[in-house]
Amino acid sequence: MAKVSASSVRTFEAAPDKVLAALSDYETVRPRILPENYRDFAVVEGGQGDGTVVRWILQATEKRSRDVLATVSVAGSTITETDANSSMVTTYAVSPSGAGSQVTTTTEWTGAGGIGGFFEKTFAPLGLKKIQASLLENLSRQVQ
Repeated sequence: MAKVSASSVRTFEAAPDKVLAALSDYETVRPRILPENYRDFAVVEGGQGDGTVVRWILQATEKRSRDVLATVSVAGSTITETDANSSMVTTYAVSPSGAGSQVTTTTEWTGAGGIGGFFEKTFAPLGLKKIQASLLENLSRQVQ
């Protein structure tokens, strides 16, 4: 079984601390920026940054969904969401970029083996990158 990974990068005109604060706000900002692929989003514990626990269903394709229960950790300018129901881990790394900032989001998980794993490793990142791009576009509208 191999690691499957998808990453997206976007630059923002907003300062890094503003972008990090928006991404860390699971109570008000996250529900506004999540694309339609995220269903039934709910804060289980906390709501602001480190220690927050959130739940959602990620509708990756019409037929594929994941029930996610993520614990959030924040270290410096990186937010990490670790799913208790799978090996999936998503990070949002915020860094300065000119007068604004840049966000790199990466999602990784341990994929299936065999021929199914080949197709998962080939096609799943393409769909996930579209979901990531949509979230980052919505974030852009929120912070700019």
